[in-house]
Amino acid sequence: MRTGSGWRDVPEGYGSWSTSYDRLNAWSKAGVFQGLMDALFAEAASRGQVGLELGSVDSTIARAHHESAGLAITGETSDASEQALTEETGLCRTISRRYCEWYGAGRHTRCGRPGPVAGCGSCRRTATPQARAAAARLGRSRGGGLSSKVHAAVDARGLPLAFVLTAGQAADCRQFIPVLDKIQVPRAGRRPRTRPDAVAADKANSSKANRAYLRRRRITGSSRRRPISRGNRKKKGSAGGRPVDFDPDRYRQRNTVERCFQKIKTWRGLTTRYYKSPESYEAGPHLRGSIMWLKHLSSTT
Repeated sequence: MRTGSGWRDVPEGYGSWSTSYDRLNAWSKAGVFQGLMDALFAEAASRGQVGLELGSVDSTIARAHHESAGLAITGETSDASEQALTEETGLCRTISRRYCEWYGAGRHTRCGRPGPVAGCGSCRRTATPQARAAAARLGRSRGGGLSSKVHAAVDARGLPLAFVLTAGQAADCRQFIPVLDKIQVPRAGRRPRTRPDAVAADKANSSKANRAYLRRRRITGSSRRRPISRGNRKKKGSAGGRPVDFDPDRYRQRNTVERCFQKIKTWRGLTTRYYKSPESYEAGPHLRGSIMWLKHLSSTT
């Protein structure tokens, strides 16, 4: 992951390259790397070294190599991906164009169009390219080409608290709440702490739903509003409500999340995505985050 080299280039001293790959794949799916970061995170929390006075949220793009495309998915994974695409676009995607002799007996629930009949041997379902990309969390960002996006929440020292991996075109504002919900700071004899005192984020995360979420959880938010949002509020006059509070001094400290991404992307295997499996690639940020927490704990002992 650090050098971005191919698996066949693994030194012979580490054994068979296929064994190394299989072990990484198994550990990543089992959550070993996330558990490692959580363990170091818990140790830092027991020492009171987690800076939750201010959290920062942002995302970064990782270009995907052509070898990362073509994830093989079947069964429930394919159905779940198709359902997610249907809910996102509002359109029903027909997975197979081949219908059985009982044409029209089965219909999709959203659009009512005829579709493959469950249990028919000639209607075997194969994943569409859209479903395959959704399962691999690959998409196309503005720059073109396949890419993935890593959303992160960091503490006041720039150390990672949580990661969320999505497709490259995924909107930041929709992942603001999921990445904050993943924060779990262990406390002895008490429930884990799940929210920082304040959160700094850029304009991409300044949506009405996100601001309502912060107010509901009593978290102080500091993010600039989009110019179009400010214009719409002014058009409404007094009905537009008061301007959103903005603390420029707290907003300047948002650079902590950018510094975290800079450290993560010193690993060439994370700057460019080579892995087909999203779990294998997501293991990289967790492993890099574990090293960052380990260095922090070593420097304070």
